[in-house]
Amino acid sequence: MTEQQRPDSGEVALVTGASRGIGYGIAAALVARGDRVCVTGRGEEALQEAVERLGSDRVIGVAGKAHDEDHQAAAVAATMEAFGRVDHLVNNAGTNPVFGPIAELDLNVARKVYDTNVLSALGFAQQTWRAWQKEHGGTIVNIASLAGISASPFIGAYGMSKAAMVNLTLQLAHEFAPKVRVNALAPAVVKTKFAEALYEGREAEVAATYPLGRLGVPEDIGGAAEFLTSDRSGWITGQTLVLDGGIFLNAGVG
Repeated sequence: MTEQQRPDSGEVALVTGASRGIGYGIAAALVARGDRVCVTGRGEEALQEAVERLGSDRVIGVAGKAHDEDHQAAAVAATMEAFGRVDHLVNNAGTNPVFGPIAELDLNVARKVYDTNVLSALGFAQQTWRAWQKEHGGTIVNIASLAGISASPFIGAYGMSKAAMVNLTLQLAHEFAPKVRVNALAPAVVKTKFAEALYEGREAEVAATYPLGRLGVPEDIGGAAEFLTSDRSGWITGQTLVLDGGIFLNAGVG
């Protein structure tokens, strides 16, 4: 499809942590509906490959660490320079470098998790608010996790950070209203490199515990993010949408 033939929504999105996995799936959904998109990620080579796959006629990439304030400013500035606006922010960048009981959690590791998973999201929200959204409006979607709204054995630091993301969503939704709608997505296990340790070598066994019989895929999250950044969700803000294939149903008694 040529540039002239592709849909053009006239809107612009910035998606963090989008060189692969959930972030890439979200960026692909937004490009498909006609948005122009800035994607970020740590690895320059992987990010450029993502840009090429998504379409360099509509997509730019800015490499850097999500928690780096200079990177946050640079990504927003590059988006404004390339496209002249930034209507939608999707905070997807995250990390989970530790697996084990919370009683033995290294607090320095916990600080790193919070820097990347929570403070980076706040930083990007501040930057997009100042650059465009305060005056023109828009949406923010924070990628939380099912681990943030339930006990998450052996990934406690990650779960705590995602619970903070849920509350950050509430705080931003209240403060940025009525100009900006802010919501969160809380996926269960999605088939990505990031989550491989949770299902690798036993995918069928893990998937069988889900009422819908499968794990999530990035396209599932992309579709939900596309909805929450569209006018179809125009009266929704401050909410966390759980995307879990029904796994929460298994928490019932009996």
